[in-house]
Amino acid sequence: MGLSGFAFGVTSAGSGLTLPQTCVLSLLVFTGASQFALVGALAAGGNPLTAAAGAFFLGVRNAFYGLRLSQVLALPRGIRPLAAQWVIDETTAVTLAQPTRRSARIGFTVTGLSLYVLWNLTTFLGALGAKALGDTDAWGLDAAGPAVFLALLAPMLKTTTERAVAALAVLLGLGLLPVLPAGVPVLAAALAAPAVLYLEGRRRADGAQDDADDVREDAHGDLCGDVREEDR
Repeated sequence: MGLSGFAFGVTSAGSGLTLPQTCVLSLLVFTGASQFALVGALAAGGNPLTAAAGAFFLGVRNAFYGLRLSQVLALPRGIRPLAAQWVIDETTAVTLAQPTRRSARIGFTVTGLSLYVLWNLTTFLGALGAKALGDTDAWGLDAAGPAVFLALLAPMLKTTTERAVAALAVLLGLGLLPVLPAGVPVLAAALAAPAVLYLEGRRRADGAQDDADDVREDAHGDLCGDVREEDR
């Protein structure tokens, strides 16, 4: 997480954002994948609105995390808006791994607080030291954020459907990268989920129809057999 925060600070400064802008972005957004997507699109010359939209869609997953964590943590209503700031991949993974509600709350709080402080501190150091590093692209630090995200995502792809969604999203994102403006391929990759779910639904519906047809044919065969027996 520290390396990712440092890499973001360097990447953000390299894309043209000032030190205060970079630090405020980490303080308010606090979700690495979305922040990397935003500054990456801006660095590539993308439209700010498109870049923001891509970052937004990457951050939507945190809303689904929040729905699950709200049941596990059962925090008082007054605390929930503050706790929502710490709903990220790492805090979700730690919280859901706990056996009791008390340990889940402790895990969420300790993980959220420590990562929030570490992320913002290393963001500041990265943005501050960007000039000293010179050509930031030569260091390849921009790959740290996506690498961490993939490391967290890979163990969660347990079903064939989930793997198919991930594979199609990668193909869409990489395939459209050379032909579409920066930030747009990320939005297009989001279409992988509804596309795969639609095909999966069709496959199940067809399978159910085939099973129903087989049942009818068996029933018809049994009925014809019974009629023949009665005629004899």
